[in-house]
Amino acid sequence: MTRSVLPALLMLSTVSGSALAIISVQQEIEMGRGAQQEVRKQVPQVSDTAVRNYIAGIGRRLAARAGGPKYPYSFTTANYREINAFALPGGPVWINRGTIAAAANEAQVASVLAHEVAHIAQRHAADQISKQLVTNGLIGLLGAFLGNDRSAQTAQLGARVLAGSYMLKFSRDDEREADAVGAAILRRAGWDAREMAAFMERLRKEQGRDPAALEVFLSSHPAPAERAAQLRKTVKGGGTKDSAAFRQIKARLAKMPPAQKMKR
Repeated sequence: MTRSVLPALLMLSTVSGSALAIISVQQEIEMGRGAQQEVRKQVPQVSDTAVRNYIAGIGRRLAARAGGPKYPYSFTTANYREINAFALPGGPVWINRGTIAAAANEAQVASVLAHEVAHIAQRHAADQISKQLVTNGLIGLLGAFLGNDRSAQTAQLGARVLAGSYMLKFSRDDEREADAVGAAILRRAGWDAREMAAFMERLRKEQGRDPAALEVFLSSHPAPAERAAQLRKTVKGGGTKDSAAFRQIKARLAKMPPAQKMKR
């Protein structure tokens, strides 16, 4: 055992219920940069400037109301027909074009992005990656996390950990927390947080009409009906539901060539 790995093992022995202490915020950001580079190679993007600016604008508004570390958030629309969204370590958020198409109003799109922002703000990815490294016997790679002059190495590790599976599977507790924290972010940003539950209801109905559109989403998230029920118990109303900009963007997307199907 090398001396550089020993401190990581000692940190593991002192962390209770979470492995967050292993990864610093800056290292998490560097891992996210490496992962983002790999995702951009795999996932087709909506390049339309109006769509990009619209989603980025919603994202910036949410990120400004998020707690936790000041991450360099970014927001990208994947040109996929399926309903899904995901967050990478340290700031990058992706939302599928199919999610925007399925939303009834702007608050519902914002609710999906708020959920992903909450995953980042609560450092869920850092926790899950740390656990993966330990579970998969990659404890020796934790030496890359020690010191301040190994940003390239840390970015490479982020790409390696997420290679072939850029959507981390969070725990049910993580998902519940992301819903609760995301709803609070949504409300602080001025949208009606009740629309998060309303979007879950739309997903439940869509599940019966087009199961394939939700296959990936359901593989990485709890059932929409369960999430909607929990949100209705805790979320208060008030705020904006829709905008002319949302309707314009949705119409713009509808005129584009059909989105691609996600690769299995």
